[in-house]
Amino acid sequence: MNCFVHEREAAVGLCAVCQKAVCRACVGRDTPRVICRTCIEQRVIVGYEYRSSLAIGGWPLLHVCAGLDPVTMRPRVAKGIIAIGNMAIGVVAIAGLSCGLVAVGGLSIGILLALGGCALGLGFSAGGLAVGWVAAGGVAIGLAHAIGGVALAPSVIDGARCDSSTAELVRRWLGSGTLPPPCR
Repeated sequence: MNCFVHEREAAVGLCAVCQKAVCRACVGRDTPRVICRTCIEQRVIVGYEYRSSLAIGGWPLLHVCAGLDPVTMRPRVAKGIIAIGNMAIGVVAIAGLSCGLVAVGGLSIGILLALGGCALGLGFSAGGLAVGWVAAGGVAIGLAHAIGGVALAPSVIDGARCDSSTAELVRRWLGSGTLPPPCR
């Protein structure tokens, strides 16, 4: 097998990104895997990263990143006061996989607030599967209150039941117009 660019040179392997054969001259030098220089120059593998210069407690105020780390070839993790990316850890974390005081994403683990497809938190959680002190979602598991299609908690609002303490919580925070039919 010969190099895609240098047709007379023997290939040392296939680029991990574009799957083209590459010779020694075409292999990028700063990566642990065989990646062609074209993919490195086009930043296909590197992705994007922004880190604000303002930091609080050693964490940047804003850290936004996506893609793979070119050294480890692992997904980048955004870490900051406000962290945004494929994976994020921060006070406010927004990502596919997020963990923080306030977390928003596909899988969210939040201390005060968790919003996402699967939301786990100590405070308020909302999502398809929500677990928290107060949980709202398709399947809601609450330590105190649960609102959803399937609701499990000491006090619940679901398709058939409406406990007065959860109804009062909803009235206080969202208004009485948001209560479902069993509570009116």
